[in-house]
Amino acid sequence: MKTSILTKLVSFLLVCLSIMSCTDPYQMKTDTFEDAIVIEATITNVLEKQTLKLSRTYRFEDAGPVFEEDATVTVTDSDGNVYNFVEENETYVSTTAFQAVAGKQYQLSVTTSDGRKYVSNQEILPAVNNIESVAASVQTQDNVRGVEIRVKSFDPTNSSKYYRYEYEETYKIISPKWRPYKAVITGPQEIEIVPRTEEAQTCYSTDKSTDIILVNTNETQEDRVDFAVRFISAKNYIISHRYSILVRQYVQNLHAFTFYKNLKKISGSGNILSPNQPGFLSGNIKCVNSPNEKVIGFFDVASVSSKRIFFNYADLFPGEQLPPFKVNCNEMEQNLCFSPVPTCHGGSIMSYLGSNTMAVYEYMSAPVYVLVPTPCADCTSFSSNVIPPFWE
Repeated sequence: MKTSILTKLVSFLLVCLSIMSCTDPYQMKTDTFEDAIVIEATITNVLEKQTLKLSRTYRFEDAGPVFEEDATVTVTDSDGNVYNFVEENETYVSTTAFQAVAGKQYQLSVTTSDGRKYVSNQEILPAVNNIESVAASVQTQDNVRGVEIRVKSFDPTNSSKYYRYEYEETYKIISPKWRPYKAVITGPQEIEIVPRTEEAQTCYSTDKSTDIILVNTNETQEDRVDFAVRFISAKNYIISHRYSILVRQYVQNLHAFTFYKNLKKISGSGNILSPNQPGFLSGNIKCVNSPNEKVIGFFDVASVSSKRIFFNYADLFPGEQLPPFKVNCNEMEQNLCFSPVPTCHGGSIMSYLGSNTMAVYEYMSAPVYVLVPTPCADCTSFSSNVIPPFWE
């Protein structure tokens, strides 16, 4: 579950509750805000340190959710084993690696710093079903040509049925107007061209899915999934060179699937403060101190399978022109002089370099410099030059 989806939607939902009698679209007001805890927890059958998130709902003008600090967090199984969680980088991480095991029941317990205790229902691990394949092919969707990435799986026991998908995509970036030098400001009206000492031509960016991606096979004869989890336009720069996607498949129970389905419906309903009021999205976590308190979130015990693939643009689009870069890389000539005449651009050059919005592309005819937007010459301005450990 993504905090960016859940907590924003919850803020809207809590406002809806305070104005449930409205029959017309409502203009949002901060004074209708209601504070509530948001618990995002999924433990899986993978032996690893499990993680979960605790935060609070937030006002619409706020930057984002506030991390819930100093909570006591445990997961207990039906054999009496207790797994403790500690704070780490605004998440809660189990102190030891563990995995959900078939046949056991698991329960989450959270006690906040003010003494309020939240407990989940007892949940069990659904069927384990591995991804069979992830494949990329050139397809056309809605008159847009691009790359379709499909995931396939099959459960011959017909017991998985409810699936949720996430993906993490990593792509290689090559700045099209990189040069082995850069300009640095050395004085109020001076710049110096120096060699680059760091990698700035080739970078790697990683993005995670933010949509709620659900599939169920409950109404089909076979428990078989053949689903397009991602579509990327052929004009999207992220596939210009080499691209990789890691797809994760979660098998859920019906209650968890229904929670995510309702959350997806709300997130895609446009203006949810409309005559069709969505009501409160109830999960499987309650407050022990105050049973009527609104608690946002779901404690999910899910089996997970993952598969990664790579492809090059040239593999799927041989001989075709690369997609346009992230930004327009038009060149701009600027004269480094400071006289009050239209042909002098010294102030602009110093401002561009100081704010890192433009970079020097050519300087052989100095004091006339050719500038380009910084991303075109230095990919580290928006990405990372660290090669991912899994990269092939």
